[in-house]
Amino acid sequence: MNFTRWSARLPGTQRRAAARDDRSSVPAARAEYARPENPPTPPDGEPTSPLPSPAEVTPAPEPAPVVTPALDDLSAREILGRLPAPVALLHGPDHRIAYVNDAYEAVFGPRPSGVPAAEAMPELAELSVLPLMDQVFRSGTPRTVKSRKTADGGSYTVTCTPVAAWDDASEEEGTAEGRAKAKPRDKEKDRKGAGKGVGGVLVYAADVTDHAEAAERLRTSERRHRETAVTLQRSLLPQELEQPDDLRIAATYQPGGTDAAVGGDWYDVITLGAGRTALVIGDVMGRGVRAAAVMGQLRTAVRAYARLDLPPHEVLQLLDGLAAEIDASQIATCVYAVHDPNEGLLVYSSAGHLPILVRDEEGTVHRAADPTGPPLGTGGWVHTSGTIPLPPGSTAVLYTDGLVERRSEDIDEGVAALARALSGAKGSPQVVCDRLIRSLGVTAEHDDDVAVLVVQHPARTGTNAELFHNASLDLLGGIEAAPRARAFATGVLTSWRFPVELCDLGVLAASELVANSLQHGTPPMRLGLRRTDRRLIIEVADGDDHLPRRRRAEPADEAGRGISIVATIASSWGSRRTPGGGKAVWCEFALPQ
Repeated sequence: MNFTRWSARLPGTQRRAAARDDRSSVPAARAEYARPENPPTPPDGEPTSPLPSPAEVTPAPEPAPVVTPALDDLSAREILGRLPAPVALLHGPDHRIAYVNDAYEAVFGPRPSGVPAAEAMPELAELSVLPLMDQVFRSGTPRTVKSRKTADGGSYTVTCTPVAAWDDASEEEGTAEGRAKAKPRDKEKDRKGAGKGVGGVLVYAADVTDHAEAAERLRTSERRHRETAVTLQRSLLPQELEQPDDLRIAATYQPGGTDAAVGGDWYDVITLGAGRTALVIGDVMGRGVRAAAVMGQLRTAVRAYARLDLPPHEVLQLLDGLAAEIDASQIATCVYAVHDPNEGLLVYSSAGHLPILVRDEEGTVHRAADPTGPPLGTGGWVHTSGTIPLPPGSTAVLYTDGLVERRSEDIDEGVAALARALSGAKGSPQVVCDRLIRSLGVTAEHDDDVAVLVVQHPARTGTNAELFHNASLDLLGGIEAAPRARAFATGVLTSWRFPVELCDLGVLAASELVANSLQHGTPPMRLGLRRTDRRLIIEVADGDDHLPRRRRAEPADEAGRGISIVATIASSWGSRRTPGGGKAVWCEFALPQ
């Protein structure tokens, strides 16, 4: 096989013919000059000196020839043998071994000539190169596979290049006679692939083991860092959502794909007592463990502020100052909303977060007003509250930007797409949550983390509706207020068919709360009774905004025991300021199941 002829056909190289000139040396070296018959006459009329005779001329020494070897003067074995990387030349459609260089033998061992690569070169199978060689032979197009591992742990990037067909009529490697016997190449056939110009495949393997190991160490470190952040993130989210009596709630958190660092998305559900529920969702701008840690601090602070039973805008006002103290460089968005079953509204305040969407019973989607304040941590802003109806049969969705934000479109388009998906979403909150995730195209490889909170206020009918009742009585004050309150509570609780013991405890609690309001509050006063499928709620509201506190009464004191009695007999109790001024004091009794 004539490797010299093949070497001139390597892709990317051009045949360079040696510059040969059969002409003689320059005339000066040969001293071949012609004498003029009439030598020129100088201006003064004296003839010029005749030219020297050839015998008198000393020939200039010829320069030493510069030897520049042409490509044809180097054999393929010399070219490939000098390469430090493993190289193999394979001939024909079955890829028979034609040549392997010294570097190849040093890495993989010697290989017999004429044997198909599938039989004698198992390393090519390990590197998944054999199918690639078939493609190259058929198409005539080079192919490359990157960072493939062998059984011994080495990693190689392998390039397979088509080699033009060669004529085996002469094996006189590198000789002019052999080159003369070679058939000329058909370039058109070379372009069309196997059987039409491609005679073999050149395999070139570059050792990238060090690079692959460094990349694997980096991936392992990033994976460990990501796992830590995900673990921290999930541990800071609620492990089990609270389920209020009047609402059905489901939530989903999905971290971003492996190429996206974990962010600071979070959600929470907090029961405030007296049937009221706080709903929270937020997003810390940032990635990794730091964002998750800031998220955990904000979530803990929200739960603490929620226990104060403050209006939504006051909770965000407190949270804004805390966010600036935690880390001024970390900006967070948040929505804090409170649902009161007696009013059928969501009272919310938003700090730069995306709007709440509510789907009514007919399928119409309503969008809450724009954010009522900037993101948390900016400071210098007085937050306000807004409202959106949440009547029975409706569904509310709170979400983070990972659900609707796409790099190729405006975020308002994403919110509109979510509204369209919500309009047709029916079923349980978890079913709705999963459907929204699918409809918005969120997959395991999503480039941002996503948090979704779905809240349903179910419409109750029939037997289920019998478990939910409300009753209220306006009290004008005076000495007759307490007896009226006791009589009202006795009649209502008896009609609700509570056990006698529970009726007696409920009447006692109502009497103590009314007495406390008469002594420390101002008109107007209102007694409210509410039952759900799980508890009895008693609430008294008046026009004074001073919240009561539990204290220990001395034996000689004639007052100060009302709240202590209520706290002792009830499952829980609390108080809050009402939006129109004044306060409400409540207690709850768990119903026997």
